[in-house]
Amino acid sequence: MRNRLFVRLLLLAVPLWGGVACATLNEVEVDALEPTREQRQAALLTLRLVERYHYKRHDLDDAMSSDILDRYIESLDSNRSYFLQRDIDRFEIYREHLDEDLKEARLDPAFDIFKVFRQRVDERITRALGLLEGEFDFTQDEAYRFDRSDAPWTVDAAAMDELWRKRVKNDVLSLRLTKKQPDGKKIRETLRKRYESIRRRTNQLSAQDVVQTYLNAYTQTLEPHTAYMSPRVSENFDINMRLSLEGIGAVLRSEDEYTVVQQVVAGGPAGLSGKVAAGDRIVGVGQGQDGEIEDVVGWRLQDVVDRIRGAKGTTVRLRLLPEGADESKIKQISLVRNEIKLEDMAAKRSIIEGLDAMGSLRIGVIDLPTFYRDFGAYTAGKEDFRSTTRDVRRLIKELTAQGVDGIVIDLRGNGGGSLVEATELTGLFIPSGPVVQVKSSDGELEVEQDPDPEMVYGGPLAVLVDRSSASASEIFAGAIQDYRRGIIIGEPTFGKGTVQTLVDLGRYVRVNGDLMGRLRMTMAQFFRVNGGSTQFNGVTPDILFPTAAGSEEHGERGLENALPWARIDAADYLPRKIDNIGECRQRHLARIEHDPGFDYLAAETALLIEARERKVLSLRESQRLAEWEAREALRKEKKNRFLLSVGLDPEDDDEVPAAHEDLPAEEDPVARIMLNEAARILADCIGDRPPRAAMAD
Repeated sequence: MRNRLFVRLLLLAVPLWGGVACATLNEVEVDALEPTREQRQAALLTLRLVERYHYKRHDLDDAMSSDILDRYIESLDSNRSYFLQRDIDRFEIYREHLDEDLKEARLDPAFDIFKVFRQRVDERITRALGLLEGEFDFTQDEAYRFDRSDAPWTVDAAAMDELWRKRVKNDVLSLRLTKKQPDGKKIRETLRKRYESIRRRTNQLSAQDVVQTYLNAYTQTLEPHTAYMSPRVSENFDINMRLSLEGIGAVLRSEDEYTVVQQVVAGGPAGLSGKVAAGDRIVGVGQGQDGEIEDVVGWRLQDVVDRIRGAKGTTVRLRLLPEGADESKIKQISLVRNEIKLEDMAAKRSIIEGLDAMGSLRIGVIDLPTFYRDFGAYTAGKEDFRSTTRDVRRLIKELTAQGVDGIVIDLRGNGGGSLVEATELTGLFIPSGPVVQVKSSDGELEVEQDPDPEMVYGGPLAVLVDRSSASASEIFAGAIQDYRRGIIIGEPTFGKGTVQTLVDLGRYVRVNGDLMGRLRMTMAQFFRVNGGSTQFNGVTPDILFPTAAGSEEHGERGLENALPWARIDAADYLPRKIDNIGECRQRHLARIEHDPGFDYLAAETALLIEARERKVLSLRESQRLAEWEAREALRKEKKNRFLLSVGLDPEDDDEVPAAHEDLPAEEDPVARIMLNEAARILADCIGDRPPRAAMAD
């Protein structure tokens, strides 16, 4: 399994000596790797708080001790490329004793295991650097298993040497494939820096880092959103929250040795550029327009964050490898660090008309990138504070005045936001009633009600969601579905249905509180008014798009040890009735059966699934190129067929971007495939009946 750690990238206006805002770390002597008194106190507090207040009730026993050991080893060596089988056998002495050790704040096992890991990293990097001095034959029929998360541990040093021979050979081949005329000397220099960086950064890990990793092995035996943050990470979190509207606008995670874009935040430089997508792997970071781009493969997530940070208005360049793409598809972009402004995140309206199968109907669209609320203005008592609900109320009135026959709320990519806004926004579309139920760790249930009895819009409604629609988006979509107020269209949503709180451990001690760190802990869970949770399963659309294939591995469903779906009693609510969803679904399926747009999206989805399931790569260059060319030919054929169908020029030379690639997202023909079909589906549901009657009893 892959270790996933999430962090919101916020770019700080705190330049150091005119350079990048990051700390210079020194290598830590092995003898200095010992737990401090404060770290033992932090472990005890973490244990007691989690046992008492975490949403999931549990016993810290031998079975949990075994899970902690496995999770800690995995967090150090998730791809099983350093530890030998004899190391794992040696660590067995801890398997049934970590529970007692934690209760007594004995952290020595964590440091013992880490010191072995550090030794193994040093051995492997020394071996890798030596291999770079030799030559490789890329005509041999060899294969490299790059995903070893489920592979057996390597039996001995000789087998590990062979594993790393193939790894280094693969790294060289990957870089060869990024250039039509590969420079062998430059490739070796890049890899030399990469390997030395892995060793250096491992040797820079301090006792704080060891304790944080170990305590998180404990917390994540419960679920993935509870985590201990060391003092250094806590300090970064404080800075981030103070400047929470500044950044390139991306949420990153660590996956094996890559930094992966988990989510692109609406209104940020990354989102506005249209050139960064969820799933992209950041393989290089450079400063300014002409600064050297550092290879960041194998770096710790926090160190990559430090490199991307910088003063507002400065430039950062990223080298990105798209999800599922071959190494030859690496792209380089420039982003100007900037403030994420409310107006850039705000809801926007448009109208879709004149499409096939829509007749004369006009469908309004409200694009909602996030659930925002200007809490500063609200707290200051300003009556005109900006909010999602206020903006959408205004947009509904404008669209109604323009004579639309129905409205689509577009929540694709909306990662959530304010719970208050999700509740109040739902209230615009229902007369009154409960919107969401919140169950706390002590079993208490609070029901969030629609605060306004006015129903601003009672006409035909559809909500478009995708696998990245999360949290507040799922509360809104779930309520609309439960009330049968509208149809939900798209892909199963993310499945984030839990609530976290942040606990400052320093408040529980009298001295050295600033050396304690913090605990992010899951305290509650959301439940829909029908009693089902939004957790894990998310919201399943009434009409599923074919791109839903593979979504079972996305979001909470793809996170190890995520809390499962659950049910409580339904709230007291009165659903309406939509009697023609089945007919609309059949029309949709018939329409897209030979649709070039959905044919292209389905092909892209299939290629991504194939890439995710692939664990082995050929080390024969001709075969690797042939496999990539076959995938690229299929992708290009499907995309060009779609582009021609909408009157656009097809892709030709990869070196020359197609004209449509620089269009704003709202005009991007690929981005509009799902939206246009959602409008057609809503038009189907309206049919020849009066618009309001289509959604009424």
